[in-house]
Amino acid sequence: MRANSLALRLILAASLWSALALVVAGFILISLYRQNAERAFDDRMAVYLKTLIGNLATQDPSAPLTDTGNLGEQRFELLYSGWYWQVRQPNNGAIVTASRSLFSDTLDVNNATRTATNADGIESGALVGPNHQSLRFLNQTVTFSPGRVFDVLVAGDAGEIRQQVATFGTSVATTLAIFGIGLILATTIQIRWGLRPLDRVRRGLADLRSGKQTRLDENLPAEIEPLVTELNALLQSNQEIIDRARTQVGNLAHALKTPLSVIVNEARATREPIGVKVAEQAEIMRQQVNHHLDRARIAAQVNVIGAVTDVTPAVTRLARAMRRIHGDRGIDITVAGPDAGRFRGEQQDFEEIVGNLVDNACKWAQGRVTIATEYSAPGADGGSGRLAVVVDDDGPGLTDEQAAQVATRGRRLDETKPGSGLGLSIVADLVQLYRGTFALGRSPLGGLRATVELPAA
Repeated sequence: MRANSLALRLILAASLWSALALVVAGFILISLYRQNAERAFDDRMAVYLKTLIGNLATQDPSAPLTDTGNLGEQRFELLYSGWYWQVRQPNNGAIVTASRSLFSDTLDVNNATRTATNADGIESGALVGPNHQSLRFLNQTVTFSPGRVFDVLVAGDAGEIRQQVATFGTSVATTLAIFGIGLILATTIQIRWGLRPLDRVRRGLADLRSGKQTRLDENLPAEIEPLVTELNALLQSNQEIIDRARTQVGNLAHALKTPLSVIVNEARATREPIGVKVAEQAEIMRQQVNHHLDRARIAAQVNVIGAVTDVTPAVTRLARAMRRIHGDRGIDITVAGPDAGRFRGEQQDFEEIVGNLVDNACKWAQGRVTIATEYSAPGADGGSGRLAVVVDDDGPGLTDEQAAQVATRGRRLDETKPGSGLGLSIVADLVQLYRGTFALGRSPLGGLRATVELPAA
């Protein structure tokens, strides 16, 4: 999945939102659980407080208060267990009696924090107990009889609440993490499934460029179908424009070639100098007309979507034709390359490019010409492929200066060889229109190496 993928953006956005929502939900759940745990803890201590007050109220008013026992909780008997109770006089703070778990220590409510008092007059809060224990307490001032007023306090280990909240938090985090992963996976599947029609459109466009089909499939969801319909209409309109352009080019060619031929024939019929000059200039005009008409035709064809040519059959046919044309010289023409090569363009243009290169090589070769093709298919993501055609001969070759001159239209380095001097310049024009590259260099066979790189399908 690419970094700028629409699916990746949607998945990341959904994942971030889901993660944020789950984290907030986790904090809310843990906060609610902490409040409920603290409320349940306070309710439990309230029961112990009422039990302690009830036990104290049943003792003889004339006798000093005595230990009331463990209140049904054994930890009030265990030394520094974290569960304590004590009874003291409010006027001087003297301890009257206390649980055995306190031993000789006392709990000072004056050092309490986060204190609050409810409607029943019960004070609650937090304080530090023996061994630096964190405690929650309930304290109530009780009057048993005139002159018998006591502060009754019950405290419990607040670490139990923290432990319960931590355990619950771990469970919540694990559950929400699993749920979040499942949610992200479900979102990913949903987004990929929802965007699958766009992937079909992408593959369809790739098939259009490779020539596998000429139209896009319009059997798509309602949101995408209008887009595909418009694309197909645009393709149809483009094809109609190209067809009209080809027809007009053909009509223009016919309209110009016939008068030029008449002028040339009439000029050649006379032996006067002006006739020779007219024939010469008319021939130049005909070459220029052919040149520009060819460029117009090629320009209309190179961007035609869906035009594809199989390379190996075309090269094989050209090699066979060149063997017949140059059979009197015994030129050995060999072809090498993969069978899967495909050129993204018109077959006529490909044959004209390779045909001119091979014909030029056969004219100058001593006895051997090789045609090699190299092909790498376009990537699945629509990346461009590569098609290279390399033509070597064992002729005299060219210097760098000659190589620069030979691509000039009509420029011939040796007038003894047949031809108009247009072959390599036509190749250069065609390759340029297809946005390819054309290079001349030294061949391993000793002659000229011509290399063209063209778009692959």
